[in-house]
Amino acid sequence: MTPTPMNIGAAATHDHHHHVHGQAPAASTGGKDPAGTVYTCPMHPEIRQDHPGNCPKCGMALEPLMPTAEADDNPELADFQRRFWWTLPLSIVVTVLAMFGHDLGWFDMATQSWIELVLTAPIVLWAGWPFFVRGAQSVVNRSPNMWTLISLGTGSAFVYSVVATLAPQVFPESFVSMGRVAVYFEAAAVIISLTLLGQLLELKARSQTSAAIRSLLGLAPRTARRITADGQEEDVPLAHVHVGDLLRVRPGEKVPTDGTVVEGSSAVDESMLTGEPLPVSKRVGDPLIGATLNTSGALVMRSERVGSGTVLSQIVQMVALAQRSRAPMQRMADQVAGYFVVGVVVAALLTFFGWGLFGPEPSWVYALINAVAVLIIACPCALGLATPMSIMVATGRGATRGVLFRDAAAIENLRKVDTLIVDKTGTLTEGRPRFDRAVGQGHFSEDEVLRLAASLDQGSEHPLAAAIVAAAKEQGLALVAPERFDSASGIGVKGVVESKSLALGNAALMQQIGVDVSPLAHEAEALRARGASVMHLAVDKALAGLLAVSDPVKATTAEALASLREAHIRVIMATGDGLTTARSVGERLGIDEVHGEVKPADKLALVEKLQAEGRVVAMAGDGINDAPALARANVGIAMGTGTDVAMNSAQLTLIKGDLRGIAVARSLSEDTVANMKQNLAFAFVYNALGIPLAAGLLYPFTGWLLSPMIAALAMSLSSASVIGNALRLRGAKVPHGTP
Repeated sequence: MTPTPMNIGAAATHDHHHHVHGQAPAASTGGKDPAGTVYTCPMHPEIRQDHPGNCPKCGMALEPLMPTAEADDNPELADFQRRFWWTLPLSIVVTVLAMFGHDLGWFDMATQSWIELVLTAPIVLWAGWPFFVRGAQSVVNRSPNMWTLISLGTGSAFVYSVVATLAPQVFPESFVSMGRVAVYFEAAAVIISLTLLGQLLELKARSQTSAAIRSLLGLAPRTARRITADGQEEDVPLAHVHVGDLLRVRPGEKVPTDGTVVEGSSAVDESMLTGEPLPVSKRVGDPLIGATLNTSGALVMRSERVGSGTVLSQIVQMVALAQRSRAPMQRMADQVAGYFVVGVVVAALLTFFGWGLFGPEPSWVYALINAVAVLIIACPCALGLATPMSIMVATGRGATRGVLFRDAAAIENLRKVDTLIVDKTGTLTEGRPRFDRAVGQGHFSEDEVLRLAASLDQGSEHPLAAAIVAAAKEQGLALVAPERFDSASGIGVKGVVESKSLALGNAALMQQIGVDVSPLAHEAEALRARGASVMHLAVDKALAGLLAVSDPVKATTAEALASLREAHIRVIMATGDGLTTARSVGERLGIDEVHGEVKPADKLALVEKLQAEGRVVAMAGDGINDAPALARANVGIAMGTGTDVAMNSAQLTLIKGDLRGIAVARSLSEDTVANMKQNLAFAFVYNALGIPLAAGLLYPFTGWLLSPMIAALAMSLSSASVIGNALRLRGAKVPHGTP
């Protein structure tokens, strides 16, 4: 089992800043939370405790500071799913009875009230219990929010209706309609079911956050092949590898830990960490990074950093801290609810004392009933729906356009982005080496150079060789099998083709066999400046030509960058590739600010630096080296063609890896936030109109008190208008020429 840095936060329990404390990682404990796991609130990082629970400030479920390698079963998600599905049928039956019971005439209305009471009790007292707990916490902590409103509204509707069913005689005559004192059971049931549904959607989105860390922890190989002192070899679990151990890495295997090559040579694919699309030649004395892929040769390495000291573990720690420090946006509905709660409670108290002191007899009965009516009509049925409905419609609309939003915060934040950091390999470019061109020397034509090189390369497993062979076949050149072939230890290949002695590789190989490369030095330099990898071909120890392999820019990139500039977004390129290559791609695409040779920690630092300057930063990338920056940015954007780790760290995934999707997502973000604001306005207009009615302000002039039927109708109308308005998003226009 991979050692996992899970209790990093243990030492930081009393430390409210985001520092990593260099503790050795605890071994994973099969999905159970290890001793010392710290739980914190995504919205209020200062809340820290050693057991799961809810945040005392906002009621959100606390999350472990450091997720584990196993998929944690989210107990709250499972609990809410059970509560929702078990009580949904009851909510439906109660609603149907309330709306059509009188017309059906199956039983008299007093009996119907009893049936509704029996069906609603489990919904309110069991399914809705967590909401009442959160509502009580919000009062104790003096931080009114959605839960205060929901618990006040549903609680008062339920208690009022229970009293109306058990003791209808306490109500004045004017409250009786259709043979019973009207009840609000269906309002309480529907609000609780809808709120549970909203919570399920949010918890599902949040449970994906830890998937980024799980996929990172899954990258390291499970075992390593250790060479013992007497020369024997044995497979040992990775956790048992110590500093100084000699390890064998065979072709096609992952490098187990960080260390140095002591024997052999190979090309190692480090693209997952550096973003460099071409494998890096490794010879004796060169450094190796754990979890990178050994492509062609066999290596023996000495282990130098293990456990939480490896580069991979450091990336895991950076991702976890970055995710923690990017708190989700305080929900718009919550902010509004804070003020609204106070207003509603004040209105209810004024109603109570106004009726009690100045109303007709029995004045205090009227006072109590009308005060409760105010609390019921103010209950945020539509308010609870306002944002989840818009988010649901927007995510569906985005998915059909190749844009996957993972959570509400991404939709709410994307419209504010003013700076975009893009990775080069796999984001601006294809991320796969492709043959660029051949240059002939002397009597060798370009086609002949490509044909000979491809014939020789048929024996090689190197990705550059694969690109050359594929290009020759595409051009219909007749390849011949090499008569002899050998790999020249990471600097190229040698062999015999058609009785000619061939060598193909870098300048070091040419120097080794005594071939002068100066005749084509100018062309080689020009190709390198364009960002290509250059190989020399020698035939019978004389220079025959050059071959260039590069990572081509995606066809859609230029158009995507133009639309971002139109939106006044500053674009910055940050790549692990060499500065020369990065600059050449930057020049071609008109990107002025280019950072080359950056490590994962440098990308993260760049995001933090821009955020400190007050910029709202989006980061687009596709690799493991982008994960910490994706998690830290205000909005992380992953390419659907990239690694799972990148997609799990980001909040937005472009399914086809097409950067033009950012314009689609941005326009959707603007439409959705406008739609949410309209929904909240609808919800408040209905409530604002209903409260004076419920308080009995019209009674002196019209003799009207709020009929419960009118209250129920107002609630239904407000919910219907919110749902209808959210559905308008489906027809929202998005920019043309997009995926």
